[in-house]
Amino acid sequence: MLYALLEDRERWPDWSPMGSFRLLEKGDENGLGAVGVFSTSGVNSCEEVIALEPGKRFGYTLRKGLPLRDYRAYVDLTPSLGGTDVHWHSSFTGKIPGTGGFYRWFLGRFIGRMVESLVARASRGAP
Repeated sequence: MLYALLEDRERWPDWSPMGSFRLLEKGDENGLGAVGVFSTSGVNSCEEVIALEPGKRFGYTLRKGLPLRDYRAYVDLTPSLGGTDVHWHSSFTGKIPGTGGFYRWFLGRFIGRMVESLVARASRGAP
């Protein structure tokens, strides 16, 4: 269920703090290389799917939108006793010197909200 929610980016706004989503490019038959834009609180982020390992890993990179360079994020799902551990992590460099710490803090909080929302939605079961 967790992986299915991650894979369906068009539905992220239904369960997460993300705003609207618009698909720009479909990618391959599995969705690898798909490009889309999330619009959240007036901020647009164009992202490309870079990793699809069913049930294990979902990854994406930022093409444009935030003042960050080399942004990559992965959501790793690992079976654990009675459930699944979710590890959503990212790496990047701030385009503007001195802003890396702020974006680490801000994105850390935002990704934390994403994980909470993902787990809450998955806990409710199939739609």
